[in-house]
Amino acid sequence: MTFIMIILAVIGGATLSIQAAINGQLGSKVGVFKSAFLTFSVGALITALLIFFFEPKQAVTLLDVPKWQLLGAMFGVPYIVIMVLAVQRIGTAVATVAVIFGQLTMSMLIDNFGWLGNTAIPFSMSRLGAIVCLGIALFFIYSSSRTPETKEEPAQAVVNE
Repeated sequence: MTFIMIILAVIGGATLSIQAAINGQLGSKVGVFKSAFLTFSVGALITALLIFFFEPKQAVTLLDVPKWQLLGAMFGVPYIVIMVLAVQRIGTAVATVAVIFGQLTMSMLIDNFGWLGNTAIPFSMSRLGAIVCLGIALFFIYSSSRTPETKEEPAQAVVNE
């Protein structure tokens, strides 16, 4: 079951990269916040349908959980807005690896300290190695996206309509 969850997480990550690339293009045409609004509106509609048709009855409702747990919903907004902006300026690969670097760093802090009600998983040298490797990957991906002759930022692609 663990292997299946890892595969599903990889698929989820792949869909986030596709979403970022599409939202970056959409945001450059209609605006960052309209693109984010569309993402959340369609997501809310689809999720509502999934809840209606597939969600089993739960013993606890959203009104019964500790209120701080509801704040998790707010963290998707900056992610979407930042990605719409970042993809337009630094490209999908650099933006995605930077997000993963941030996710990995914060998740290791959450694990290490057992923050937010999670089970503590101690920090280790191998985990530090993973962060360092990902940081190096981010550096190389960013460096390779710049123009070699001038070392300028990547030019924005012009889309003919």
